[in-house]
Amino acid sequence: MPLRGAIGPLFPGMTFSRRHLFSLPAGTLLSLRLRGASQPLFEEVSPAASGITWVHENAMSPQRYLPETMSPGCAFLDFDNDGWMDIYLVNSGPCDFYRPARPLRNALYRNNRDGTFTDVTEAAGVAGGTFGMGVAVGDYDNDGWPDLFVTSYGNCILYRNNRDGTFTDVTKRAGVETPGFTTSAVWFDYDNDGRLDLFVCSYVNYGKADHFLCDDGRSGMNYYCVPRLFKGTSSFLYHNNGDGTFTRVERGTDIASSSGKGLGVVATDINNDGWMDLFVANDSVQNFLFMNRGPERAQSHPGSPGVRTWRFEESALPAEVAFGQDGQARSGMGVDAADVFNSGYQDLFVANIDQEMFSLYRNMKDETFRDISREQGIGQLTRYLSGWGLKFFDYDNDGAVDLILANGHPDDRIETRTAQVKYKEPLLLFHQEAGKLRNVSADAGPAFSKSYAARGLAAGDFNNDGLIDILIGNNGGRPLLLRNVSNAGNHWLGLKLEGVRCNRDAIGAKIRWSAGGTVRSRLKNGGGSYLSSHDPREVLGVGNAAKIEWVEITWPKPSGRVQRIENPPLNRYLAVREA
Repeated sequence: MPLRGAIGPLFPGMTFSRRHLFSLPAGTLLSLRLRGASQPLFEEVSPAASGITWVHENAMSPQRYLPETMSPGCAFLDFDNDGWMDIYLVNSGPCDFYRPARPLRNALYRNNRDGTFTDVTEAAGVAGGTFGMGVAVGDYDNDGWPDLFVTSYGNCILYRNNRDGTFTDVTKRAGVETPGFTTSAVWFDYDNDGRLDLFVCSYVNYGKADHFLCDDGRSGMNYYCVPRLFKGTSSFLYHNNGDGTFTRVERGTDIASSSGKGLGVVATDINNDGWMDLFVANDSVQNFLFMNRGPERAQSHPGSPGVRTWRFEESALPAEVAFGQDGQARSGMGVDAADVFNSGYQDLFVANIDQEMFSLYRNMKDETFRDISREQGIGQLTRYLSGWGLKFFDYDNDGAVDLILANGHPDDRIETRTAQVKYKEPLLLFHQEAGKLRNVSADAGPAFSKSYAARGLAAGDFNNDGLIDILIGNNGGRPLLLRNVSNAGNHWLGLKLEGVRCNRDAIGAKIRWSAGGTVRSRLKNGGGSYLSSHDPREVLGVGNAAKIEWVEITWPKPSGRVQRIENPPLNRYLAVREA
């Protein structure tokens, strides 16, 4: 029998009425205005307006070392638990081939709740110091405060949130140093023990000693070598021991035996069996789909008697997500998963390099997929683009899943070899209309008429108006902050889920809601995009419906409980705690 939801105010100090709603913070604007014909969907927030003056340094050199073209990642997170999304940005730094002329650092910007941000990096102790790539945000110790895992060309960094505005580097103590060339990472609970585990994508076997020069044989200029020339590596899986330490557990699984060139990863439940699977985008080799088949019979992990061995089955080929439609490996970079067509099953997206086209894979409900990018028009639109960060999200809160893509070619000299492909490329925005993703980039705003060397992309509501905003990390440039101003007049409900028996972030929770007679569903996935982390809250769009009849949350195991919230208020964020 469903349990009635435990609901509380999301922002400390906000009023909480008998009907479980609270007032929005001062200055928050509800999306109740109708959008005019000439009004853009997104507005670029300038550095002068936001206070975000940080600039990424990509260390570009005449030798054209591969890591120079891969980053940066970015994240929305509420590091101080005040109910407002802060921003984290990843920079390069010293390594075996690069010694910065001036000190470089990552950046943590605190949200001032008025549309501006303040740099608190040094005070918080999260400056980095490695050649950074991406960031994964997750509450691994279940204390209610988000922690940071920063991937790198070189050792990774785990920052534990001290709950006082500062972080502590606990990488070595936790056992997650993870050397090599790592890219995207994802927090998820693979064994449903209520604690977040960690998967880390490993790229290629690379170092200064392995570097060689690539040129066109005519101009004498060096360019970035294609990744096919470098040997792939296997990725990492860490089990959370519950005491602040982790154990590497990929050995003996398909994860360890699958040598790839991982760039993007999303944790999702492909077959609705309650175990979180992993979809990994690989560069120039086949993609991986690691199906979570649960624990091996009563075996313990070698060297860690308290950790059970786990079975991950690499199933990308039979699932038809390993290669392109021509049977060739592609250069997968960004990925995401969502129930795009409201079928109750998770669909997948992969962004590739130019000439390969991007793929939208429809879940056929039998652990197989069908690439529908051509019939959706996405294949043709992306033929000459290279995609990195991306996100399925409902930008106008009409209840249907939309899509944004951040693009840019990895080689800054590509235009010397082809006239059709550019280094800096435009963003793409798709709006779903009756099951069809329509390109609305021309109406999305001036930022969509510009071109970028875009890499990471994070989605989040930084001004708490219920409209999802976008943050993009640009290689060797300033980040791009896009404020959502679509204001379609649609209603919404925001949920901050708090697990008790399940993991605190409620990764793996299933959400269903009914509004205006339409029932929709969503799975709270982990990761997605490229090198980046999103706002952990879920915004449920309900269109012009006058109310939400009910919201039903199925919490992840080990509880698996169902909570039902009757007639929740509209246009508010609610904190919902696992009963």
